[in-house]
Amino acid sequence: MASLPEPVVELLGALNKLPGIGPRSAERIALHLVQSDPGTVQQLADALVHARQRVRHCETCGALTEKSPCIICSDPRRDDSIVCVVERPVDILSIEKAGSYRGKFHVLGGKISPLNGVGPEDLNIGGLEARLGKEPIKELILALSTDVEGDATSSYLSKRLSAPGVKVTRLAYGLSVGSGLEYADELTLSRAIEGRRELH
Repeated sequence: MASLPEPVVELLGALNKLPGIGPRSAERIALHLVQSDPGTVQQLADALVHARQRVRHCETCGALTEKSPCIICSDPRRDDSIVCVVERPVDILSIEKAGSYRGKFHVLGGKISPLNGVGPEDLNIGGLEARLGKEPIKELILALSTDVEGDATSSYLSKRLSAPGVKVTRLAYGLSVGSGLEYADELTLSRAIEGRRELH
C-alpha cells in the first residue's frame, strides 16, 4: 500500500466504504479506474453525481424515486387498502422482484435498536399513522427482518398501530432468521407474503 500514489490510496479508502466491497475488490477497482480512459472515468463520475442529485425519497412512502409521489404510490392499479411496511427502500425492490404483491409500501427508515441508539421516534412511524388516518388502509404487512430488533419493532408497531378495521400481519417465517430481505430469493419472498399471519 505504501508504494501506491496518494490519490490511489484515497480512492481505495472511498471505495472501501461502499457495501459489499472489501479491500481486494477496492484495490482492483481503484487500479482499473486510474488506468482507464479519462472519458470513461468522467462518465462514471457524472453518473454518480447525477444519480445522487436526482434520486430522492417519495414523500408518501419513502421509496427511492426521481419524482414524488413515486410510480408505486401513483399507480391506480395498486391496492391501496394494503400497505407493506419495510425497513429500507431497497427492501421494496426485493418484494417487487417476487412479483406477487400488488399493494403499496411504507419505509420506516430502520428498526428499533436501543443498543444503536435508535428508538421509535427515529423511525417514520408518524408518517405511517398519518397515512392510516387519510388512506383506506385495511391491512399493514410488517415485512421486517427476522432478527431480535425486527421482532421488537414488529411487536411495537402491532401494538401502536392496532385500530378497528386495520389488520396487522407479518411475513411468514419462510425467510431466513437473522437476515434481511435483500438476501431472500423471489420464491421465498412470494411464499412469505402469501403465508403472512395476523399479529395479536
